[in-house]
Amino acid sequence: MDAYRIVMVGTDGSESSFAAVEAAARLAAACGAELVIACAYLPMRGRELDLAKDQLGAEAYQVVGSAPAEDTLRTAGDRARAQGAANVRTVAVQDEPVAALLQVARECPADLLVVGNRGLRSLAGRLLGSVPADIARKANLDVLIVHTT
Repeated sequence: MDAYRIVMVGTDGSESSFAAVEAAARLAAACGAELVIACAYLPMRGRELDLAKDQLGAEAYQVVGSAPAEDTLRTAGDRARAQGAANVRTVAVQDEPVAALLQVARECPADLLVVGNRGLRSLAGRLLGSVPADIARKANLDVLIVHTT
């Protein structure tokens, strides 16, 4: 098998997802691959945003628009470069996380998609689906689920 040429990783700005970014960056550096970091976001406004903030608490950063995605990507890129990734590209996509990651993976085109394991073993993940489980099931490329929690 040839080394990976394009490694892609998703981030939502959480420390868990930044751990996945760092793992993907180390792998990309070892392979001499490009690293593509993607962040999905769904902007909300008004009452819908207030309700989401109440419900999500510390996770509310995910619903306030593209500026948090840009900040998240800037931080993720810095952390990836600190791990040795030389060729880093970032992409913000307005969509649900799974759909966004699969879309970016097709467009790159990525050889490997890296995600963290957050939500994989949670009750909500089992009932509603989790990003890592859905990615592993739906992706048509290699998937690496790194232990981040």
